[in-house]
Amino acid sequence: MKSIYVVILLFLFALVVTGQDCIECHYEVTPKVVSDWQISKHSENDIDCSVCHGSEHTTMEDYAKAKLPTYETCDMCHSTQSEQYQKGKHALAWAAMNAMPTTHMQPMGLIEGQKGCGGCHKIGIKSEDEIQKMKAGGSTFGHASCDACHTRHTFSIEEARQPQACQTCHQGFDHAQWEMYSTSKHGVRYLLKQNGTLPENTAAPTCQTCHMPEGNHEVRTAWGFLAVKLPLPEDEQWASDQATILKALGALDPQGNPTELVETIKAADVARLTAEDWQRERDKMIGICGDCHSENFVKEELLKADNMIREADRLMAEAINVVAGLYTDGILEKPESYPYNYPMLLTFHDAPTVIEQDLFVMFLKHRMRTFQGAFHANPDYSLWYGWNEMVRDLTKIKEAAESMRMAKR
Repeated sequence: MKSIYVVILLFLFALVVTGQDCIECHYEVTPKVVSDWQISKHSENDIDCSVCHGSEHTTMEDYAKAKLPTYETCDMCHSTQSEQYQKGKHALAWAAMNAMPTTHMQPMGLIEGQKGCGGCHKIGIKSEDEIQKMKAGGSTFGHASCDACHTRHTFSIEEARQPQACQTCHQGFDHAQWEMYSTSKHGVRYLLKQNGTLPENTAAPTCQTCHMPEGNHEVRTAWGFLAVKLPLPEDEQWASDQATILKALGALDPQGNPTELVETIKAADVARLTAEDWQRERDKMIGICGDCHSENFVKEELLKADNMIREADRLMAEAINVVAGLYTDGILEKPESYPYNYPMLLTFHDAPTVIEQDLFVMFLKHRMRTFQGAFHANPDYSLWYGWNEMVRDLTKIKEAAESMRMAKR
């Protein structure tokens, strides 16, 4: 039934403005846009400019009338992928960014200008109010989602299937997945396959193989972005350490009770909050890895990566407690915006002192690399870029804390 409506829509658009009208003008104004569209599947199937941009823009003077597509635009023809996307973490990227305290301390030129977090988190769904606010502020990009991976105006499936499609966002400070993957045995084999060194039928997984099996657009993982989960682990020490981290994330109060922020974490889907939800995602990954490895091997390797989270959490919790102790003892002034005598890890570089900023780097850069390196089969990242740096961070934090205490005596 939906396909009938799409055909009717196309016919109605064609009555007002034809794709040829757009092509003739834009071949002079933006020729590469036209050439990209001409090699696309859209062009092959007579999906012209008006389907995505509407028919109101017909001259150079009324360019503002051209509609910018959203994921709903793509949903007209790609409903399965759209439904999957809406259930996954990419759809929540905009919400997750705005849930971070530091986002609201940044210049809007960075966030909504997409020169900072918004450059990648634009892939998330935005409300109509948010879109209108962005337009009012002069931002004309970032309304869509699908074109972050299926680059306009070719919207190539083949491009989006390549690991390089993920590279733009999944690299760098707090999520160096591209660096980990591309230098792992998995990544090296695939890049050698791409350049023809290895034959086409070589078993070599891409990012999409593991995170988007059979093209599923949900893109979820067992541990989520923050590598914390509820209920807490059965291991008492690990449970205590994870509780400490959750307190520094503002999700638990000093007594260990959930705060209002838990609802925000739940809405942004950055952590698994039930055992069933976590196990569901873990079972999916076991099945995916099982295409190349035995089930026992897969379970053992994933458990090793879980253990890396546990070991990283031991260091992280100790560092958090050192800084929390400075607040409690009046050695370090707690910012008024912090609800409890715990540092707020999500303030990032806006933390007011060097010791608190060292803690943020330890959490978001080095802890991430410790466990993400393990899950991406890259021992160098787990050790030298992760664990090693966490040990050094903890040493610096403890030494700085001791110096601060000495200065107060």
